[in-house]
Amino acid sequence: MLILFDIDMTLLESKGVGLRSMVEAGRSLFGDHFNADGISFGGQLDPLILNLMLAQSGVEPTPEAHANLREAYVARLARAISAPGTARALPGAIALLDALDAAGHREALGVLTGNFEESGRLKLRAAGIDPDRFAVHVWGDDSPHDPPAREHLPPVGVERHAVRTGVTLGMDRVTLIGDTAHDVRAARMNGCRVLGVATGRTNADELARAGADRVVDTLSDTQEILRWLTLA
Repeated sequence: MLILFDIDMTLLESKGVGLRSMVEAGRSLFGDHFNADGISFGGQLDPLILNLMLAQSGVEPTPEAHANLREAYVARLARAISAPGTARALPGAIALLDALDAAGHREALGVLTGNFEESGRLKLRAAGIDPDRFAVHVWGDDSPHDPPAREHLPPVGVERHAVRTGVTLGMDRVTLIGDTAHDVRAARMNGCRVLGVATGRTNADELARAGADRVVDTLSDTQEILRWLTLA
């Protein structure tokens, strides 16, 4: 069994500080015209978001420009997210992680997120969640393909779990937990189970229509969600 949690609006919320930090970083590097207008962020990968922002702001998305923007973004995020009250764990998130630990499933816990490693770890820590309580980490730039896509990431999680445990799981033994249709699609394309959590901008009906095996309003019903997850 492997359980892969999305981060933003699934485990935690951070009042849009990531987007603001990206835009502020871009303006500091490329000018006040830098913008994120019209870009969809929910469930998206940070490498793609940065390249879209560069391109629509009239900056060629070269590797150098991308690397400079990433560095500036992470630096600004580190400052902004440290402000008290900026990030918080969403209802039930920490209790569910604790319950999975207590039930002996620590090696089965992972994150699968569109965040870069640096930004993902910053957000988790700011919300009171130790990034290293997860045995498996799959970050937004871990796709082995170009262009990257979220559906490339679940097999990376299975491979990393196998390296740790010596056990290669079938994809039907993997559950993704997320708040967007992108999470659901990534699970479905890989034959994984998926728990939709309506704590983001995608409501419960939309998650169900996207194909989630189960949808909950929050992660607060610890024992029932634990029971469902450990059926896998």
